[in-house]
Amino acid sequence: MSTSTRPKVSAFLKFGNKMMGLFHGIGLPVGPMHLLRVKGRVSGREFTNPVAPVKVDGSMYILQAFPQSDWVKNVRAAGEGTLVRGRKATAVRLVEVPAAERAAIARQFPTQVPMGAGIFVKNGVVADKSPESFAQAAPGIPVFRVVPV
Repeated sequence: MSTSTRPKVSAFLKFGNKMMGLFHGIGLPVGPMHLLRVKGRVSGREFTNPVAPVKVDGSMYILQAFPQSDWVKNVRAAGEGTLVRGRKATAVRLVEVPAAERAAIARQFPTQVPMGAGIFVKNGVVADKSPESFAQAAPGIPVFRVVPV
């Protein structure tokens, strides 16, 4: 997939994202899902996106299946946000991992978040759901280290 192509978010995924927000809002986190709140780089308005962090060597990371999304651009601009799990909210810094260091982290995603790996395949970010495929595609996958503030 070219870097200028932005896959469309399906109606099913939009519905699922809204449901994640509802569940977390009433204090019921689902699976590995968290909500990430980040200020928009243009509007300054707060946007909320469901994310499924992975843990590697004691650190938490967020990977994005929509590399050219506004979500990624907003995180790069803001560098910080709020990570929510159920009713617990934590202010965080979001540090982008250099492309050369992403493979070991990306390799963990399909193992730790197998249900989320399919979105990466559907979007053409990775060839298949294997850890090797994620490691190979890692330089093109935005990865952010989550640092509690």
